[in-house]
Formats: sequence, structure tokens, C-alpha cells
Amino acid sequence: MGPEPTTRAGETAQTLDRGLRLLHLVADAPGGLTVTEAAQRLGVARAAVYRLVGPLTEHGLVRRDGGGRLRLGAGVLNLARRAQPLLAEGALPALRRLAEQTGATAHLTVVEGGEGVALAVVEPSWTAFHVAYRTGSRHPLERGAAGRAVLAGRAGSAGPVSTVGELQPGAYGVAAPVLGVPGLEASVGVVALAPLDAGTVGTQVVTAAEAIGRALS
Repeated sequence: MGPEPTTRAGETAQTLDRGLRLLHLVADAPGGLTVTEAAQRLGVARAAVYRLVGPLTEHGLVRRDGGGRLRLGAGVLNLARRAQPLLAEGALPALRRLAEQTGATAHLTVVEGGEGVALAVVEPSWTAFHVAYRTGSRHPLERGAAGRAVLAGRAGSAGPVSTVGELQPGAYGVAAPVLGVPGLEASVGVVALAPLDAGTVGTQVVTAAEAIGRALS
């Protein structure tokens, strides 16, 4: 007689769990991982890591570089690109409210490749002038309210961050991190050509970030 179905199901679930853990380990290692390092962190034998790497490589989620180190594959980027429209759609209602409330251009910024990327942008409908902010715009996390809010979120702060002229001369920005969404680093913010009331706008931005966090979680 063969193994019980419940036993096979348990083994399959364990393999899937290990494969996903391996994928997260590789994602968290900018310089890649050796098979030995991966085995040590997973608490399994090297042979088990090789068995996990095979399917992940076939699906393009993991690759081995010239030195044999495990790195993320292009398949992860393809999955991320497919997920981005869903993220943007979930954020749009809160962004629209924020843009109308503040009279400033509202945006959702996500972390991709160590940079901030504007994933969704909504302009206010009633203002004569506002900042043009293009979807897909990239910037370092260390510059601009959106990136600085992400860094603040990493440090455990959910409060608003304000900047002046860091990405565009004469532009004022306020942003807050989106917290509580597994696997997502993001912020919600507004940018305007005139000074923004840090108290009022900061509260509105935090409220929008919380609403988007609930929508995406």
C-alpha cells in the first residue's frame, strides 16, 4: 500500500512552505545566497535546497548567477507588474478623496528595486494649477516626502513626513507610509506648488494611507 493521502498532502505543503521561505530569503539578500547559506537558514540539507531551486528556476522566480549564488529571477518582476494594476485600483478611491480634500496631486508610491515608483496619481479637479506628477516616476528613497515616509515606516513610524523642493524646486510634499500590507512597502502623499498645512494635510494623508492599507490587505 502507498502512503496515506494526508501524508502526501502534508509533504506537499511542507515543500511549498520551504520553497516560499527560500524565495523570501533570496529576496532579502541583495548579494544573493549560496546553496549552503540557504540550507543553513532553512535548516535543511543542501540536497533539499537543490530540489527547491529546480522548480523555482523553471518558473523564472530564482536564477543562479555566474558565481552560483541564488538571486531573484525575472519572473518575480513579471508577477509584480501584473499585481501593480490591482494595487493602483484598490488605492484610487482614497487617492481621489485626498486630492479633492487637499487641492493637491495625490499619489501612491511603492518600492521597486530600492527606489520609489509612483504607481498611481490623482490630480484635484477644482484647482487652476497643480503639480504634474507622472505615473512611473522614480526617485531615491532618501529624497522627497514619499520615499522618506517609506523609510520612516521601516523604522516603525506611521506619522506624516514633510519636505520642500527635494524632487522639484518649489514643490511641497507631505506623505505617510502604508503599513500592515504583507510584502508591500509603500507610501501615500500629496505634492503642491504652495505650502501645505502640515497638521491638517498630515492628518488627511495618514487617513488615506490607513484606508489604502485596509483596502490592500
